[in-house]
Amino acid sequence: MEIEKIGVIGAGQMGNGIAHVMALAGYDVLLTDVSQDALDAAIALIDRNLTRQVSRDKISQTDKDATMARIKTTLTLTDLGASDLIIEAATERETVKQAIFEDLQPHLQPHTLLTSNTSSISITRLASRTDRPEKFMGFHFMNPVPVMQLVELIRGIATDEETFKACKTVVDNLGKTAASAEDFPAFIVNRILMPMINEAVYTLYEGVGNVRSIDESMKLGANHPMGPLELADFIGLDTCLAIMNVLHDGLADTKYRPCPLLTKYVEAGWLGRKTDRGFYDYRGETPIPSR
Repeated sequence: MEIEKIGVIGAGQMGNGIAHVMALAGYDVLLTDVSQDALDAAIALIDRNLTRQVSRDKISQTDKDATMARIKTTLTLTDLGASDLIIEAATERETVKQAIFEDLQPHLQPHTLLTSNTSSISITRLASRTDRPEKFMGFHFMNPVPVMQLVELIRGIATDEETFKACKTVVDNLGKTAASAEDFPAFIVNRILMPMINEAVYTLYEGVGNVRSIDESMKLGANHPMGPLELADFIGLDTCLAIMNVLHDGLADTKYRPCPLLTKYVEAGWLGRKTDRGFYDYRGETPIPSR
């Protein structure tokens, strides 16, 4: 099937990035959120990011203008029913995602493909709550979406080949690379990445090293571009904890038990960059360790 209209649910960090790259690739995008402020902030951020791309000669001013013109916003979720492909990028909570798909279902076209940008939740389980499990799959972008080249495509147990091929074509049109992952907790990237971050938090919790020494050790000793605690702040500590809980519950292995310190930070509302405080404090001119 040919995909022309794309609906994006959620105007946050991931949703606005997905809208950006889809519109830049020539798709008509309808972006929705429960907050007009969030939609306004998303459009402003997309505009700034496109301006940065123009300044770096990655795209032309004409490309930017055309991209912005392709993005529309709405507060009404059901307006997305006319889309050919819908990408859900709401908060990483299964009950929220299920409610969104249930509300959308009566308004969808028969051919509409449903996808979720979830980083860990079962695609098969989400699909089972819809009327089209064969037209449902995981469409997991990496953050920041305009920069990162990988997209994980995750088939649920019922996903048909036509749906996979249609989503793979979209990824190709974005100039990104698709990795096919099976529907197991956290898929490929986060199955490997999150336990590493969790172990870094345990290393801090047990006093093996402080925040700076842990991050510098991995940057200089393993050639990682960001230290694991810095990366956790960038991702969001609430998201890290949610993924670790999915791994722990889904695989029933104690090696995936979230570090108590990670839980404590989330309970304190220290979620990383988005709250100006996590393993680092971002409220000054330069980040400093919080403890």
